[in-house]
Order: sequence, then C-alpha cells, then structure tokens
Amino acid sequence: MQIPIESMNLLMLNVGKAQHQGDWNWQNVNSPCTRIYYVSEGEAQVCFADKCVTLSPRHLYMIPAYTTHSYQCKGHFVHYYLHVYEGFRNEMNVMELYDFPSEVEAEEGDEHLFEQLCRQFPYAKLADSDPQTYDNTTKFADYVRRYHDLALWEKMELRGTTLMLFSRFVRKATLRVWTQDERLKRVLTHIHRNICKNIEIGELADIACVTKPHLIRLFKNELGTSPIQYINRKKIEKAQLLLFTTENPIKDIAFTLGFSDHSYFIRLFRKLSGTTPHGYRTTYCL
Repeated sequence: MQIPIESMNLLMLNVGKAQHQGDWNWQNVNSPCTRIYYVSEGEAQVCFADKCVTLSPRHLYMIPAYTTHSYQCKGHFVHYYLHVYEGFRNEMNVMELYDFPSEVEAEEGDEHLFEQLCRQFPYAKLADSDPQTYDNTTKFADYVRRYHDLALWEKMELRGTTLMLFSRFVRKATLRVWTQDERLKRVLTHIHRNICKNIEIGELADIACVTKPHLIRLFKNELGTSPIQYINRKKIEKAQLLLFTTENPIKDIAFTLGFSDHSYFIRLFRKLSGTTPHGYRTTYCL
C-alpha cells in the first residue's frame, strides 16, 4: 500500500544538539510530537510500557506521538534531536499503516543532516531538556507559529531533510496485516474521515459489505480490538491533541468529537488515558 508523500505533513517544532552528564532522566513523557534522535556519543535508555531501548552512537531512534516513555542516562551522552508534529487531520496517517522500528542504523551523512538543521535553525534549539519546559500549550503554539512564519524555500528544504531522516524508519517498517484487506481499509478510512461524528457499527458493516457480527470478528482478528473500542481510542487521541494544542473548553472538545454526553466523554477519557481531560491538560499541557 503506497502512502502519498503529500499526506505526510510534518512540521518541525524543535531541532538541536544536547550534551548530558547523567542528567537526562525524565519520567512519563507524553506529547503530540514525534521525536527522532541521532546519538553521537555515549549511551542512554528510553523505556516504554513493554520494553527499554538502549540509545547507542551512530543510530537513529524514533518515538511516535502519544507514546508514554521515560529517559534514563547515567553518564556522558550526546545526541541530536528533531521534534515534528502532524496536525489535526481526519484521515489515516503513516503511523496507522505501518509498524515502525524504534531503532535503525544511521546512514553516512545523517549526522550532517542534523548539523545542517541546527545551523539553519539555531533558534529552534530547546533552552532546557526537561520536557515540562517545552511540552506545553504556550510553547507548542509558539513553535507552530514559528514554522508557519518560515519562507517557502525554508519549509521546502526543511521538509526534504525531515523526510530523508524519516525514510530510514520507513525502509525498515512493515505493513500492518489489516492493510491487505480491502474491506478493513474502506472501514478505517471512513472512521478517520468521520472521527468527529457519531459512527454506527451498521454503517461500517454496510461499507465493508458484511454483517455486523462478521465486521466485529474481522476487527478483532486483524486489529485485536472491536470497532467501538477502536473508534473510542481514536477519538480520545484527537481529544489529547486538542487539549494540548488549543485552549478550548473541555465541553467544546467533547462536542467537536461527536460526544453529546460530556460526562461520558470524561469517563471514557479517564478509562483510556488513566486521567481526566482536566488532569491531562494540567499534567502535559500547562
């Protein structure tokens, strides 16, 4: 399955080079930006819910958006970082279609690409490595505004470099099983295009040309979840993005995503994210 390159609308938020001496130790980091690292010296670890990955020199690492993770660093560690963001889009993105490796070997010239970005955008360097100082609504809005103020040629050059680095992971990625099933592709495309509406199982079954029980079995076999669970998870991911990138009231966000019952939205958000919308905004966004 081919992904139109124009659909990968990645906006740079931050880029820079950081040096640490056992002081890169941050817990439970979660934000709507995807992080790409190139390690030049030393070692550190990034820990996810199910594994820890050791960051080693001459390797690239990627942490997808909305992935809760923690950093551990016990000694000398030097790395480049690139934070990119894909805005609120009612369509499938590349992260939905592929399983990506967390680590790949860097290619010759990748460090130079980071160096070039750092020289071209020195103001995009983080002032502090603590995610709480830069992963917040105010800073995020400033970063997005800064990107949109770039000249067209700068955006084109930046996009090309970002896609080159991202391609290292795409090369090693594998298509998810469901992408081979045309029925599921039609259903998932419909879900993403209508994520802000109330989506009924019956309409999805009609799109797939199967019965509702058959659709539920198909979902569980290929995606490991039911259609309703999948829809709810995607709605809550969109809610997290809106909580992070806007100051819209929580009730308005619930309404935007098709929830007529504000209390139900709060209960569902807590169930899927472990905190309330207000708690999420307080912890990650302010």
